[in-house]
Amino acid sequence: MPASAPSLSLTWTDHLSGCRGFLVVDRLVRGVASGGLRMRPGCTLDEVTGLARGMTLKEALHYDPEARYVPLGGAKGGIDCDPRDPEAYGVLVRYLRAVRPYVESCWTTGEDLGLSQDLVDRAAAEAGLVSSIQAVYPLLDDEPGARRRLADAFAVEVDGIGLGELVGGCGVAEAALTALDRAGVPHRGTRVAVQGLGTMGGATARFLARAGLTVVAVADIKGTIVNPAGLDVEVLLAARDGHGTVDRAALRPGDRELPGGAWLTADAEVLVPAAVSYAVDTSNQERITARWIVEAANMPVLPEAERLLAARGVTVLPDVVVNSGTNAWWWWTLFGDVGPDAPEAFAYLRRSMRGLVESMLTRAQTDGTTPRAAAHALAEERLPVIAERFGSYR
Repeated sequence: MPASAPSLSLTWTDHLSGCRGFLVVDRLVRGVASGGLRMRPGCTLDEVTGLARGMTLKEALHYDPEARYVPLGGAKGGIDCDPRDPEAYGVLVRYLRAVRPYVESCWTTGEDLGLSQDLVDRAAAEAGLVSSIQAVYPLLDDEPGARRRLADAFAVEVDGIGLGELVGGCGVAEAALTALDRAGVPHRGTRVAVQGLGTMGGATARFLARAGLTVVAVADIKGTIVNPAGLDVEVLLAARDGHGTVDRAALRPGDRELPGGAWLTADAEVLVPAAVSYAVDTSNQERITARWIVEAANMPVLPEAERLLAARGVTVLPDVVVNSGTNAWWWWTLFGDVGPDAPEAFAYLRRSMRGLVESMLTRAQTDGTTPRAAAHALAEERLPVIAERFGSYR
């Protein structure tokens, strides 16, 4: 889809630390846009601009005229700061104070790379906000009921992990499983490597392992843990810290430690980059032997690298579809398409993701294009329909 100028783009500088933060609103629908807030060293305005555009596409791709879920525009926030820095929380609070008028009026946000939802909620309260998603409240028919429903959903736990932390990975896993099923590849015996064991990567590893796939490699900030016979995903998840780093004391005798980039060359059919953007570039893509790359992270494969991968027969399932489940689940729950119940949420999410991935892959096959081009084409067809029905503000 051709890029257009965003509705809003701003850069903020923290007067105490010198850290910079960014907010980009790509598009408003009914005056509101949706998109998470990330914190990582090296975050840039260009990065946040691309992510905001991606959020516009994700909203459009999940548009269902029969659903209660009202599609929003796309936005994103980012802070150039290491979330492990002792001063990071103060930077987060000051950033939210600075952008408070936008959160109150038009930008609904939540956790993204480097930040948990609990941390965002705590900082938002300290910054004087009612909620990080309060801009959407005027669009609700029953605001108190909707807020209770979402709060109840976030209180649900499944095997010790919150439902809000699991839905995104469930969607990523379903995208991968749909591609395998279309290709006639059995789940059992299919090997997968995951980069990042935080909220998205950890949940994805859990759902793929429970579907019968063998997780042979996971990477965190300390390096890559591999075991050709299969890693014990549940043990690794239980041994994570708050940033997704695994305590190496939990490793089994057959588990080995390799450098951080080893996940790329793992002997696996499926790669799941679930951490940083720009992880796969033109130089390291040639070492990939997997058949599918499933983008759980935002923008992990550079465009030129994707072209080279496609020429080698490697299919990239794009982030705008693959990792859209978390955002969609928030709104399905808030607007009342699903209740605060894990089985109901997972079933609804799986149906939606499977239908979306099937549509994308069928379109790609029909048009002779990549899945990303097909996803963008689907979004381009839906955006005018959304704008005609709900109006847009640019």
